Amino acid sequence: MDVSVEFARHLLGAVVNLHALVPKAHPSSRILGNERMGSGVVVDASGLILTVNYVVMGAQTVDVGFLKGRRVKAEVVAQDFDVGLALVRVKRQGLTAVPLADGDVSCGDPVIAVASTGPQERRIGGGLVTYLGEFEAYWEYLLDRGIVSSAPNPGFGGGGLFSMTGAILGVVSLNLNEIVRCSLAIPVDNYREHASEMLRYGRVMSRPKRAWLGVFAHAVEEGVVIAGIVPEGPGDRGGLQEGDVIVSLNAEEVPSRKELYLSLWRHGPGEKLTLEVMRDNRLRRLEVTTGDRAEFFKQI
Repeated sequence: MDVSVEFARHLLGAVVNLHALVPKAHPSSRILGNERMGSGVVVDASGLILTVNYVVMGAQTVDVGFLKGRRVKAEVVAQDFDVGLALVRVKRQGLTAVPLADGDVSCGDPVIAVASTGPQERRIGGGLVTYLGEFEAYWEYLLDRGIVSSAPNPGFGGGGLFSMTGAILGVVSLNLNEIVRCSLAIPVDNYREHASEMLRYGRVMSRPKRAWLGVFAHAVEEGVVIAGIVPEGPGDRGGLQEGDVIVSLNAEEVPSRKELYLSLWRHGPGEKLTLEVMRDNRLRRLEVTTGDRAEFFKQI
């Protein structure tokens, strides 16, 4: 994919490197480690940087590396645990920023992914949008409209997916498959629509809080199998175990992972739910008090 040198230089200058250190006591350290590298995109020249939440979740310190100049400290100012975005801020003016795209993206559109591979190293990947729609994942995650493109993530998660006009379409979250080399981006619409709330409150206030079990779920013919559990999370405390097949939630069948999520999210944190699970060929009934993911993984 041919792009001008000036165009590429502008995008490279707007993408930063993130280095987060997380206390070992933070619950996310067991899952994601306590030292994380990521990318971010400057969306405001006065110091606002958009990234993915898993990079900075629980971070005690976040260092930001620019293409030119020394590293600076950043603070985490907002997190959206449902969608997976986060905002960090640096005390630095006159940064190279990119505009937010207006959401007008279609399958087949050419796109450019830019990410950091080190404090002052950036890489670019090109491709086409191949899918726009629902994206469901095993960590109690359902994105209404993800952007899948043939542009692989060229570096650490949190970089930008850009249109050919240089506007950011989404934040690249992860590579989906190393064989077909495609990546998922969280649409920037999720940030634009809630930016004022995130900056004012540090979270999205207009969206109801979702009940959270703290399980890693995979779909099987019999229902939804628990492939992993967040230690000390609500599911763990309620007696759920790895290998359990969830059959129903509050007496309603959950034949698919999506149905489990939607049924769960009709409830809020702190509610007691009855789950029926198959374990060792026996049907068991468990009462689980749901949690708040954002509260569980809050900065300490």
